[in-house]
Amino acid sequence: MKVTEITNTEFTAMVQAASNKLNKNTDFINSLNVFPVPDGDTGTNMSLSLASGYKYVNKDVSTSVGSLCSSLAKGLLMGARGNSGVILSQIFRGFSKSTENKETLSAQDLADAFVSGTETAYKSVMKPTEGTILTVIRMAAQAGKKTAATTNDIVAVMDAVYENSKIALKKTPDLLPVLKQVGVVDSGGQGLMFVLEAFDDVLNGRIDAEKGEYQPTDAEMTEMIDAAHHQSVQSKLDPDDIVYGYCTQIMVRIGKGKEVDRKFDYQTFYDYLAKLGDSLLVVNDEEIVKVHVHTEHPGKVLAWGQEFGDLATVKVDNMRLQQETIIENDDEKDIPSPIQKAESIDAKADQPVSDTAIISISSGKGLNDLFKSLGVNYIVNGGQTMNPSTADIVNAIQETHAKQVIVLPNNKNIFLAAEQAAEVVDIPTVIVHSKTISQGITAMLGFNPENALDENQRAMEDNLPTVKSGQVTTAIRDSNIDGLEIKKDQYMGIADGKIVKVDDDLIKTAVSMVGKMLDDDSEAITIIWGDNANERLADKVQAGIIQLDDELEVEVHEGDQPVYPFLISVE
Repeated sequence: MKVTEITNTEFTAMVQAASNKLNKNTDFINSLNVFPVPDGDTGTNMSLSLASGYKYVNKDVSTSVGSLCSSLAKGLLMGARGNSGVILSQIFRGFSKSTENKETLSAQDLADAFVSGTETAYKSVMKPTEGTILTVIRMAAQAGKKTAATTNDIVAVMDAVYENSKIALKKTPDLLPVLKQVGVVDSGGQGLMFVLEAFDDVLNGRIDAEKGEYQPTDAEMTEMIDAAHHQSVQSKLDPDDIVYGYCTQIMVRIGKGKEVDRKFDYQTFYDYLAKLGDSLLVVNDEEIVKVHVHTEHPGKVLAWGQEFGDLATVKVDNMRLQQETIIENDDEKDIPSPIQKAESIDAKADQPVSDTAIISISSGKGLNDLFKSLGVNYIVNGGQTMNPSTADIVNAIQETHAKQVIVLPNNKNIFLAAEQAAEVVDIPTVIVHSKTISQGITAMLGFNPENALDENQRAMEDNLPTVKSGQVTTAIRDSNIDGLEIKKDQYMGIADGKIVKVDDDLIKTAVSMVGKMLDDDSEAITIIWGDNANERLADKVQAGIIQLDDELEVEVHEGDQPVYPFLISVE
C-alpha cells in the first residue's frame, strides 16, 4: 500500500502502538543486559519513558502532527528514565524540531525527522559509543533518507527505516565486543527497533490507525484506571461533590452466557456506557471486553455487559465511602510520591531549606537514613530496580525551595536523567557523578555549606575515586563474562563494574570480592546489608574480612536495599 502523508490519526496510532510494543517486550529487553543481574532495566526504562510520551500525545487535541510531535518530545523528556530512556527522548526531541509547524508529514518530512533525531541523540551523549541504540537510529535514519530521495511513499521510507534498524541491531555485537562476548545484541537498540517496528506496522495497515487495534495489557489498564481516579477523585475532594460514586469494572466474555442477545459492536457498546458516567475505559480483543467506568448505576453497567456475554469478573467500589475514609485518616498515600524530605525543617513551604540543598537517589530505608545523617536534604526513591524519571528529579529540585541544588545519582544509569532535569529547572543545579551508593556516601564528605556551588561539585567529585565499590547479587541466567563461567542463581561479586568472583556461597563471594579490592592503602571497609541478607550474615562477612587483614577498620550498616544482599566499599 502507498501512503503519501501521516496525519494526526496515524501518528497517534504509531505512538500508541510503539508504547504497547515496548510494554509487551519489557522483560525480553531487560534480559539482554550484559551482566546477568536482577536489575537489568533497559526495557522498563524505555517502556515507562514512552508511556509518558504517549500520555502527553493522547492529551493533545491538536490535529497538527507537529504539535503531537512536540507533545511526544515533552512527555518523553519528563518521563525519561535511565540512559536508554533519555536517549530515546533525545531522538524524538530532534524528531520534533524537524517537524515543527507541520500539519502532516510527507515521506521526506519523515526521513528528515529521523535524521534530525539521530543528530540530537548523538549530541546528547558526551562520548557516543557505537554498537548501541545510537548506531541503530543512525543506520535506520540513513536508510530512510536514501529511500525518500527516490519516492514520496511514506510506507517505503518507514519500511527502509525499520528493516535497517534490524540490520543495525544485528551488527551491534560486532561493534561492541562485550556484547559479542556475552552473546546478546544491545538492549537499547532492541527497544528502539520495537518502536520502529510498531511505526511500520501502523503505516502498513497491520494495525488499524482508526480503531487503535493495539489494546492495553492488564498493567496498562490498571495504570489508565489509576490515572482516571487521579483526575476525578482528589484527596481533598468533598465526598458529596463526587458526581458518579461507584467505580465499576467488568470483564465480559464476548458471545458467552445465557443472556446474550446482541452481536458485539465496539461503538454501540461504548456509546451506551458513555451516557452512564465518566472516566470510561473500554478495551477489547476478539474474546473479551474490559470496562472501567464511574457511574451512579453499576447495575445498568452489569446488565449491559450481559447482553454481549457473560461476566468473567465484576468489581464495584463506593468512591464516596473511600473518600470519607481518606479524609478521616488524613491519608494521602494513594499516589505515593517518590520524593522524601530527609530532615524535619521548620520553615514555610515558600522559604528555602538552605542556600544549598542536596538530593540523593536511594532505595532502602537504611540507606536513606544513612544519607540523612550525612546531610542530604531530600531522597528520591529509586536506583537499582526502578530508575527515577526526569520529572521525579525535577519535582525534587523544585520542592527544596533552595537557592541552589546538588544531585547525587548514585547510579551511572541515572546520569543523563539528572543532567536533563538540571537543564529544565530554573534553580542552579549541578550533578555529582556518583556511580554507586558507596561513591555517593564518600562524596558527601567533601561537601562544605560555606563553599560555592561549583566548588562543592569539584570537591565532592574529587572524593569519588577514593572509594572502591563492591556489590554482591544473584545471577539471573547462565553466562560467560571475562572468562568466568556463571550459572543461574549463583552469587556474583562485582567490584567497580567488573565481575571478580562467582560462587554458590554468599559469604565466600563477598569476602573473596573484598580480597580482590584491597591494596596496600586500604584502611576502612563499610558493609551495607540489604533485603536479601541480615545482620548475622553481615557479621560473618565482617569476620571473613578481618581474617584477610586484622588491621582493617570494618563497619556494618543496615541498608534495606533491594537486589544486592551486600554493598561493600573499600577506602
